Amino acid sequence: MTEQERRFTRGLVEVRAAGEQPRQIGGYAAKFNRLSQNLGGFVERIDPGFFAKSEGDGWPEVMARYNHDDNRLLGTTEAGTLRLVVDGTGLDYSTDVPASREDVLELVRRGDVRRSSFAFRTFADDWGMTDDGFPLRTLLSGALVDVAPVNTPAYMDTSTGLRSLAEKAGADLAEVRAAADTDGLAQFLGAKPPTVIDLAPSGQDETHPLLAVRQRRAELMQRRTF
Repeated sequence: MTEQERRFTRGLVEVRAAGEQPRQIGGYAAKFNRLSQNLGGFVERIDPGFFAKSEGDGWPEVMARYNHDDNRLLGTTEAGTLRLVVDGTGLDYSTDVPASREDVLELVRRGDVRRSSFAFRTFADDWGMTDDGFPLRTLLSGALVDVAPVNTPAYMDTSTGLRSLAEKAGADLAEVRAAADTDGLAQFLGAKPPTVIDLAPSGQDETHPLLAVRQRRAELMQRRTF
């Protein structure tokens, strides 16, 4: 089984219900086709079909937990206290906060808890480059584990992603990890370094060929003016 990963979204967590049922909170746990921050040598985006299998299976055993803490359960899909919807933006969740978690509801209401996160296992991903030439991992298919309102959003260890790249490139994992530390993962994706032309003279008595051509053109243009 693939290792569990976690990511967070900048979408706000909010109190959803009002009136007689003011104990519902929710937000977007994931947003599609948004580039993540630098995860350590690469960025990620979530394909709109990433949650299709979990959704098709009825979101089995998915939970809502505060800060992903096993001891801070908020709701479950089995009990109907957690509801998940995939739309054009991403994965939206709403959960009914139990009375024993009044502190979580209050933190969301006050704005102390503002972000959401989701835990998942990846079945399929793909690697490429952004328009700026930076390594890009696209999450194509996976299983949702939980969603979580969080006040300390942080990416977990990205070793699963690096292992995926190593397998794709047929490279040693230690070599890939070392390259990630220096933003050098592009080499495993077939990206070529930019060609640098040195226009400076290579020695005191030598002139770079391009400089010689430019100098000759300047001389010809100067002659035409007479």
